[in-house]
Amino acid sequence: MTGAVILAAGSSSRMGSPKQILQFRGMSLLRRAALAALDAGCSPVVVVTGARAELSRRELDGLDVREALNPRWETGMASSIAAGLEGLLGADPDVDAAVLMLCDQPHVTPDVISGLAAAHRVTGRPVIASTYGGGFGVPALFSRPLFAELTRLEGKAGAKQVIERYASEAHFLPFRGGEVDVDTPDDFSRLIATGRGES
Repeated sequence: MTGAVILAAGSSSRMGSPKQILQFRGMSLLRRAALAALDAGCSPVVVVTGARAELSRRELDGLDVREALNPRWETGMASSIAAGLEGLLGADPDVDAAVLMLCDQPHVTPDVISGLAAAHRVTGRPVIASTYGGGFGVPALFSRPLFAELTRLEGKAGAKQVIERYASEAHFLPFRGGEVDVDTPDDFSRLIATGRGES
C-alpha cells in the first residue's frame, strides 16, 4: 500500500499568516492536499503539524488522516519528513511506499498523486518524482527502502536531495502547474487572480 505524508508544520513566516488555512476555490490549501491524497487512494495519510497545529487540525476535521506533531519543526523540513514517516510506519508497518507532499502546491490533484503510484507499480523504480518549471521535486513517491535515507536528512534539507541522489534510477512525470506554490502574499494574490476557472 502507498501512504502519503503531507508536510504542513511550517510557520509561514514569509506569508505572514498561516498558509495552511488559506482558502482556494472554497477550501483551505491543507484540506485540498489531504483530500487529493485520500481521493487518490493513499493509505494511511499522515499530516505533519508543528506551528499553529490547532488551526491545521481544524482544517482536517472529519477526514481520515492521522496527525504527526513535529515539536522540532523550527529546525527545518528534515525533521518533519522524519516525523511524517515515523507516523506513517506507526499507522501501517507494512506500507511499501510513501508520497511526500507539501500543503502549498494548490494544483495537486488526486490524478497527480495516483499517477505517481501507478508509475511506481508499472516501473518498480525507487523514486517517482514530479517535473515542472524546468526542474523536479514533490509530490514524489519513495519506495520503502529509501525511508531510512529520508529520515537521515538534516536541517532545511528536503526530499529533493534524495531525488537527486537517485536520479539515474528515478522515473519522472510532468506535473502541469507544479511550479505554483504559495510562499508570500504576492504568490497568493497571483494564484487567486489566475486560478479562477481552471480545473
